[in-house]
Amino acid sequence: MHRFTNRRSRRGYSLLEILVVLSIIALISGVVAISLIRYLEKARVDTTTQSVRVIRDAVKAQRIHDSSVACATIDDLVRAGVFDAANKKTDAWDQPFAIKCLENEVIVSSAGPDKKSGTDDDISIPTPAQLAR
Repeated sequence: MHRFTNRRSRRGYSLLEILVVLSIIALISGVVAISLIRYLEKARVDTTTQSVRVIRDAVKAQRIHDSSVACATIDDLVRAGVFDAANKKTDAWDQPFAIKCLENEVIVSSAGPDKKSGTDDDISIPTPAQLAR
């Protein structure tokens, strides 16, 4: 009996044990992947929000510096040296930013994750609620 036990313990793992370990690894990997996808989407929204703020500040600075420009585009800002050419000119979903100049306000927006303007996930500074005040 002792010989049989030693020989069996040296044979290795059974197929069932390997499948259980692989199943646990797959389950953990799935949970990690889902968490990373959520984090990535939040990071895209945060990055685009920051870019919208930077572009809006640059447009406002350009309007103060050169009042003859009605509403500068990103290319105008780069040419004027107000916006760094190394900055990305599109949002995190590779869509162009929309710049709208009113009499005393500059609105910069992104279509957001769904890439469609006028939906709830749009990113805009100032927000429509702030404009309504």
